[in-house]
Amino acid sequence: MQHRIVVLGAGYSGAIAAGRLARRLHPEDVAITLVNAEPDFVERVRMHQLAAGQDLRPRPLGEMFAGTGVELKPARVTAVDVDRRTVTVSGPNGAEELSYDTLVHALGSGWNDQGVPGTAEHAHELAGRPGALRLRERLAGLAAGQPVLVVGGGLTGLEAATEIAEARPDLDVALAARAGLGDWLSPKGRRHLRKVFDRLGITVREHADVTAVEADRVVLADGTALPAAVTVWTTGFAVHPIARATTLEVTDTGRIVVDRTMRSVSHPDVYAVGDAAMAMGPGDKPLRMSCASGVPTAWQAADAIVARLTGAKVPKTPVRYFNQCISLGRGEGLIQYVTADDRAVRAALTGRLAAHYKELVCKGAAWAVANPTLLPARRRRVARQPANTPAPAEATT
Repeated sequence: MQHRIVVLGAGYSGAIAAGRLARRLHPEDVAITLVNAEPDFVERVRMHQLAAGQDLRPRPLGEMFAGTGVELKPARVTAVDVDRRTVTVSGPNGAEELSYDTLVHALGSGWNDQGVPGTAEHAHELAGRPGALRLRERLAGLAAGQPVLVVGGGLTGLEAATEIAEARPDLDVALAARAGLGDWLSPKGRRHLRKVFDRLGITVREHADVTAVEADRVVLADGTALPAAVTVWTTGFAVHPIARATTLEVTDTGRIVVDRTMRSVSHPDVYAVGDAAMAMGPGDKPLRMSCASGVPTAWQAADAIVARLTGAKVPKTPVRYFNQCISLGRGEGLIQYVTADDRAVRAALTGRLAAHYKELVCKGAAWAVANPTLLPARRRRVARQPANTPAPAEATT
């Protein structure tokens, strides 16, 4: 019988994991099913561009995985039973139950309203394509001079504010950050960030704690009201809630606790990658939710699955960071070089060259997803064991 591998989610981490597994395992030995709610691959790192009015190249998953041996199942995951090893999905033909031998959980995350009153009713988000398209439509309907407020001073907030301000210089764009603007960056990075914000005319409200969102304004903890015909909420992400409803060991935020090979510490037939995983990086610091974390965790999980199925040594390659890539509109960028555990160092690349660098990174990530089996790899056969024979102790590298 074929070993059944089910991958939940076809974002960067899920799609790359499925493609890497298909490239490295013999198709006679495994059946790989990739479940995703949308028919297309979504370049999440470009949602600020979509919201600002740019058209993105469509990437149908059916075309990307054609001929790979991966079965694409367009459906929404409604339940996971890790004790019975089943996944319930809802698709065009109704509800269906999928059985698995190995599960890769890559359902990712959505926006996080942080429990602030009025956010769900009045704010817009960029965590996915539907939200970005709603924001795009809303921005297109704004008259010149109307205020747009981006709440959140992280990478998503910086990219959203600059993209909107560049695309719509007639709008009054502002950003509210709980801390200082880019305070985690190097001095060179902070200077360049302020320079770009000043040139684009973006008003910055630092050390601003938003306590309520209303239809035409946000309210700060000190009682100050900031006008906002449109509020864009970018204060972090919340993981998909499915894992919390299972018997998997998860954190208080719902992320699946995994070991260095992205394997669940409570259920060894389950792997978690990307935002869904609570994985530790250098210095025993949790990896941040990002494409920069998602891609290498997908590599690690896929390689560990292949090794365990084929009886090879299990690699445990440390996931580390090299830089943070920030687009500041189409013609400006900031590449902040960092330590392995994601702390800024003095060096930073800025300006147009940084914008080109960021664009190459985005294109490279999309290419890796869109061409899952073009990279060379030797397909291995799954090791066969007699029934009831215990597995040998695994070696690691």
